[in-house]
Amino acid sequence: MNINAKSLAIIILILGAAVVAAYQMGASKSQQETTAQAPSATPAQSTAPATQSATTASMPASHPPMDANAPSFTHFRVGNRNVKGMVAVEGAVWVGTSGGAIRYDLQSEDYKLYDVNNGSLISNGVFHVSKVRDDIVVGTYGGGMSVFDTKTQTWKNYNIPDGLADQFVYDIDEDPQGNYWIATWSGVNFVPGGNLNDKTGWKTYTVKNTEGGLPNDWVYGVEVGLNGVVWFATEGGLAKLDSEGKWTNWQHGDGLGAPYEKIKDDITFKNDPAAASKHHATQKAEQGLGKDIQVGFNPNYIVSMVVDKDGSVWCGTWGGGLSHFDGTKWTTYSTKEGLPGNHVFMLRIGKDGKLWIGTNKGLARFNESGEGFKVYTKAQGLFADNVFSMAEADDGSLWVGSFGGVARIKNYTNL
Repeated sequence: MNINAKSLAIIILILGAAVVAAYQMGASKSQQETTAQAPSATPAQSTAPATQSATTASMPASHPPMDANAPSFTHFRVGNRNVKGMVAVEGAVWVGTSGGAIRYDLQSEDYKLYDVNNGSLISNGVFHVSKVRDDIVVGTYGGGMSVFDTKTQTWKNYNIPDGLADQFVYDIDEDPQGNYWIATWSGVNFVPGGNLNDKTGWKTYTVKNTEGGLPNDWVYGVEVGLNGVVWFATEGGLAKLDSEGKWTNWQHGDGLGAPYEKIKDDITFKNDPAAASKHHATQKAEQGLGKDIQVGFNPNYIVSMVVDKDGSVWCGTWGGGLSHFDGTKWTTYSTKEGLPGNHVFMLRIGKDGKLWIGTNKGLARFNESGEGFKVYTKAQGLFADNVFSMAEADDGSLWVGSFGGVARIKNYTNL
């Protein structure tokens, strides 16, 4: 039986909610009932002083001794959940999980959970967290977009009746004119002046009303680039809307993603999404992927995207590795070039301008020479090898989100 992918995602969320275990986020003081529960034991070789409680999070037991200036890793557990989104704001880190959003205070090491149970969110499945103006914006699976006003400390939720194209929200960005762009599973919302409360001004861009300029309605990322250009990561390729209102898009045939013959021996996910979802079967047919390709490979599916300071675009694909587009030419990197995995879940330009890549087999950083990658995995101190999110906090630490938890890395510039 074919199951629509959106319906399947909702079913998974419902089942996940039914089997909820207590949240576990380490290094915490006792909190009110809306707060996550701290871990019950400290792993060996803790970085915490002996006077602290056994609930303090600590360096992984397998990590070798290090000097004071070397990077140090601390693990925070969030239970049987993905950490898909993170953002660092003044004095805190927001962690988006598949069981709600957590605000972690860097100074007090207290944290607070925001979820459906305490009325903050409509859905606990969080995919995206970012700061837009003075607000924290949370994009969810099936619950629309939740906005936290940092001044009033209140939440407001936006869904289809409020103007959203879809209840699945994956990204948001603001252009120089103050307009908001919101990536959803049913196209892209444009909000003039960022006025979320005036739904009469909202517009939705789709494949149909852009006459194919937006190549697919499942949009996973939106980034405002140079000269008024807005970039869109979709399940059908990369799209660009220029300042004149002209749409352009690129697919695998143009150079996006590595060829299947190049990376077929390195594919990790052996299940074919097209076998369970009519949507994915259609996508597979549209890009000419034959029946002989029955693994997790879709080079048109851009899972992550970031625009570099020079205006060029980096695209992370589903099984096709990492692709760079300079406006004219595509260059693709895969495990053959040293990338740890060909499923690229996260891309970030660091404060130092370096590119970080989160994959299914570890975290990578582009070498300063511009060739090859420096790779970090669980063996070096990450919580897990699947890397979905990252944030650089103002205390100088790097936070890396995976399935089941987060690794905080101090002195990460020495990695």
